Amino acid sequence: MLEPVMFTGGLYKHDLVIELVEDLGGYVLQKNVTQSEVILLILIPSEDKPVLESQIKELRGELVRAPLAGTEVAVVTPTLAIHHLPHTACDIAEYLRRHGSKTNMIGLARGVGQEIAQINEYETSLINEHDAAVFIFGNFKECIRRKESLYRNINVPVVVTGGPEIAKAEMPYAFEYVSSVGRVAHRARKATEIGVLDRIVDAVGRALDKTRAEMAKDPLTTSPPRVMDAVREQVPDVEFSYSPLPIALNLNGLRVKLPYDSYKDAVRAVAFDEGVKLGEIATVRPSRMKDYILVRILPASETGFVF
Repeated sequence: MLEPVMFTGGLYKHDLVIELVEDLGGYVLQKNVTQSEVILLILIPSEDKPVLESQIKELRGELVRAPLAGTEVAVVTPTLAIHHLPHTACDIAEYLRRHGSKTNMIGLARGVGQEIAQINEYETSLINEHDAAVFIFGNFKECIRRKESLYRNINVPVVVTGGPEIAKAEMPYAFEYVSSVGRVAHRARKATEIGVLDRIVDAVGRALDKTRAEMAKDPLTTSPPRVMDAVREQVPDVEFSYSPLPIALNLNGLRVKLPYDSYKDAVRAVAFDEGVKLGEIATVRPSRMKDYILVRILPASETGFVF
């Protein structure tokens, strides 16, 4: 099983870390360089993690677990209007990105009002393409309770945020509830406000770890990072996508940001050294996000093998 970790250290000799990760069968998902420091988001086999830790210790770097690495999280607000999109939503989305996740902000078309708030089939399907969702509500306890209908039919884990304290038992359809957020008219700067963002990251991390544990019972036929590398190599046009992240990883697949009709056959034809093609071990269908290609890798129980 691949474990998500984050390396932080000096730019000097960081290539040794990248080479070791590749030798151990891991993947470098993202590399950020800031002057003399480098940050690497890595997937490493769990049994080989001590080897990586030893190498990083010699380089005087830091290695921490990053459960959000290689995932996509939906940050959902009732609407994109100023009434429902204060600075909190931007803070949460940005903070999740800092911890390794790809975030997409979604505003519902009919999320206004306690009694009439709705979510349609398109919005539900779009959120379900992510690994987890964070629903951002306001300061009124009764309003938060009534709006559980917005996420009741979401299949991925949902973390709900709001201002008042609410017992988990009162919100049976949410994975966790994080209080002390609500609507604020300024960006998070104080230590207490940053602490709340840390609680949200921790809650999302626990939700993703639960999903990973469930998937480990019936592992995927192959890992999403390996599919990502194969698509990059055999469908070179993906590198010319105007999106800042041409391929977005999920726990159970990936989203290729190319037009579906033009590239679906090329994606299905991506071949692996084991003699199988991607179309044989995964479903390739249109994404609800623009006209992108959504790849969902089949579990071993359906294909009969793992590689």
